[in-house]
Amino acid sequence: MEDQKQKNSELIYIVEDHEVIREGVRQYLELSGYVVRGFANLKSAREAFANQTPSLLIQDVMLPDGDGFAFVKQLKEKVDCPVIFMTARTEESDRILGFELGADDYISKPFSPKELVLRVQAVLRRYRNGSYEPSDGLLYVGDHWMCFDEQDHRLEVDGNQVVLTAAEWRILSHLIQNSHHLVSRSQILEECFDYTVESYERVVDTHIKNIRSKLGEGPWIETVRGYGYRFIGHEKERTEV
Repeated sequence: MEDQKQKNSELIYIVEDHEVIREGVRQYLELSGYVVRGFANLKSAREAFANQTPSLLIQDVMLPDGDGFAFVKQLKEKVDCPVIFMTARTEESDRILGFELGADDYISKPFSPKELVLRVQAVLRRYRNGSYEPSDGLLYVGDHWMCFDEQDHRLEVDGNQVVLTAAEWRILSHLIQNSHHLVSRSQILEECFDYTVESYERVVDTHIKNIRSKLGEGPWIETVRGYGYRFIGHEKERTEV
């Protein structure tokens, strides 16, 4: 029991203006061993982030002093913190937007507190232990090169440093591990996100789109229509003819 308590001692912020929901989630997470701070608005959350970055942020979207999506977008430019959106906005477009902004998960109201705790545990587990073996040396495709350093968590493409969200990093790392092999959307969901809900497969497409945009002009990731994706970079520089 003591080991579980130590394992779950991460600090979690909850930004939710509905007091009953906020306090209910806070109490349930504290019973699971987490340290939790709740905020009713974005102003107080910003002040808290200025002093300390939590292990995880649970973020409502519709708040009295602003939009949670915009808040997370600004936050991701400054700190590396996993995010779970918790909102009554259930449209697929909202869910996709949340993941585009770098969210690690998205849960719709109403929800089971137990389900939320399980999602929190999954996100933190991936964030703590989701590292893979580092890639050896440089990777090449066409006239482009990439240095993907898992150990130091650094990515450089054509001499430019590239910053990925935690979810994007896991996906790219998984594709590199399986270079030149087809990887389905469901496999990516299972290996990188711990769930295989079919409706979430579009989330994978959204992440891939963002990764490609950040990697630049090189055709690093190939789409296999109707199936998934393939990383086509190779370790040795091509031989000139």
